[in-house]
Amino acid sequence: MSSTTHLASAISDYQRARRKADLEQIMARFTGRSTDLLSYEDVRKQLKASKQIDRGLQDIPLDNIVGSVGRYKDFTRTFLPKDTTNEQRWARVLVANSESTGLPPIDVYQLGEAYFVLDGNHRVSIAREMGFATIQAKVTEVVSKVPITPDLELDGLIIKAEYIDFLERTHIDELRPEADLTVTAPGKYERLLEHVEAHQYFMGLDFDRDVAWDEAVAHWYDEVYLPVIHMVRRRGIMETFPNRTETDFYIWLAEHREELEFELGWTLDTAEAVEDLARQSGVADEPVARYQAERRDPLLAAGMEMWPPPARFRMERLAEGAVDTGRLFHNVLVSVGEDELSWQALEQATIVAQKEHGRVRGLHIINEDTDQVEMLEAFDSNLSRKNLSGELAFDTGDLFQEMVDRARWNDLLVMSLQHRPTGQVLERWRSGWRNFLIRTPRPVFAVPGEPSPLNAAVLAYDGSPKADEALYIATYIAGFWQTRLVVLTIAKEEGEEPSAQKKARTYLESHNITAEYIAPVGKAAINILLAVEKHNCDFIIMGGYGSNQLVELF
Repeated sequence: MSSTTHLASAISDYQRARRKADLEQIMARFTGRSTDLLSYEDVRKQLKASKQIDRGLQDIPLDNIVGSVGRYKDFTRTFLPKDTTNEQRWARVLVANSESTGLPPIDVYQLGEAYFVLDGNHRVSIAREMGFATIQAKVTEVVSKVPITPDLELDGLIIKAEYIDFLERTHIDELRPEADLTVTAPGKYERLLEHVEAHQYFMGLDFDRDVAWDEAVAHWYDEVYLPVIHMVRRRGIMETFPNRTETDFYIWLAEHREELEFELGWTLDTAEAVEDLARQSGVADEPVARYQAERRDPLLAAGMEMWPPPARFRMERLAEGAVDTGRLFHNVLVSVGEDELSWQALEQATIVAQKEHGRVRGLHIINEDTDQVEMLEAFDSNLSRKNLSGELAFDTGDLFQEMVDRARWNDLLVMSLQHRPTGQVLERWRSGWRNFLIRTPRPVFAVPGEPSPLNAAVLAYDGSPKADEALYIATYIAGFWQTRLVVLTIAKEEGEEPSAQKKARTYLESHNITAEYIAPVGKAAINILLAVEKHNCDFIIMGGYGSNQLVELF
């Protein structure tokens, strides 16, 4: 075959490649993905890369060539020729290769895993068109602070440039070389810088001295950023977001936490915000949490069919290890009104918080007569006298509904009994208290009047799933608060020890709890009140009704 024939065939191949380039660019309009090669100089400047290392002759993947030094406008991202490319030159390079002259090595700059052609753009185009996977190249590595991959786009380049700026301002790559703070959206590193700057400010307040920038950066990474990442890893949250990074989630979490705090009117722990995002993303793995909890508490074998499931509170706390730390009721939510009974409920909440070294979150449903400033001052003053932390939130709507909605952010709900149901059957059925107790996923401390010092308790126990929850709480209170415990179970006959009481005794003794056990005959309500008086107890622990809901009416 003559050279003229070879050239004509090569020109035909060029024209076919041109049509493919046109189609590729048309498709790009629909997908939104750029088909342009990257400019090496633009990328280098953005990444502030200058140090060069000669890596010699290598076989490099053609798919990893993403840009060019001078001809980035002449070819598409896959090195198909555009209309500005010289047809004759492209065809002659193809002919030279087909005549066994071969393709000489190209010259490239390497940034991370990506390559940019210094010399040999047509050879790359021909090699790709002929289906080659690699090409020989003289490689000069240009060192960058951040990793570069072949899928780099213009948006990605902006992010990389912002990352380099962040590294230069924080020196985190020198202070913590293992740190990977990659994000997938532009503008996020400014948020991270704000976090570090705020951390430096509060460190200065806490330490009562000037804090050096490098010290603040390292402390932020170790004490703020990493604990969040460890929580995220333990929960497996990133599996739900395969195209996002841990730093993406850290920033997202911070923004989510700010939104929640604005909505609730309270300061939230990072762990609370993580749990909420896990719940929203479907990562709150109840079966796993239940399995972990069941291994630690045999009472969890029953009682998961109702809503909220009777064992829900215990399951969550055991899985979290709350009992081991002595913080079962760290966050105490109390309804704060403008009447005396509400302030007594607040007093009761502070007694619990003192025993738990916890905090008090108040909720006040405002009306047209509410003086929010006066309420806030009275609330803060009460907590300050007891060296407790807490916040009072104001909201509108139905008190019981708001308490239920906010229950999941807290460990114990405290309310005065000023709204308790009357003796009428229908009023009991419609009672907000009744619905509140059925729907709330947290234990409720109902305060009838003067607050209790919580020195001695009667546990009313009938062996039902809800009673098991009361037994669990009573065990904790007796163990950590050193509260004297009297266990009451109604017997069918005098002198009998009901099976439910045996169950309670076994459970308590397995936790090294000493208690007094009584088994009177007769109506439960009357005997509970008699036991309180006879045994000098100051509060009652019970799990609600273990029988049919209709019995609640009578």
